Amino acid sequence: MNTGKKKLRTYSLDEITDKYIGKPGTKKRDAFEYELRLDLLGEAIKEARQKRNLTQEELGKLVGVQRAQISKIENSLTDARFETIIKVFKALNAKVSFSIELLNQKVNIA
Repeated sequence: MNTGKKKLRTYSLDEITDKYIGKPGTKKRDAFEYELRLDLLGEAIKEARQKRNLTQEELGKLVGVQRAQISKIENSLTDARFETIIKVFKALNAKVSFSIELLNQKVNIA
């Protein structure tokens, strides 16, 4: 018995990203993931600043940059120097950890 209803297919985020952005390792996908990471970093800085009850101007003074630079970092509008990002987290008295993962690479140590 056919009820006339079509069965909807669901797609994973990876399937959608692969289709519309590109497969992992492609130039377009790498650029997309880089921008996504910058967005997450900017959001983490903004959230930490707000939890510390600091304005962008106050944080900028602690770091030694203008308020506009803090705004650009939080909104991922600039490629801030790594040194500046570390200063921002130090000013926020926030612990930062980075993870490095080598993918599909064999390392031989002689």
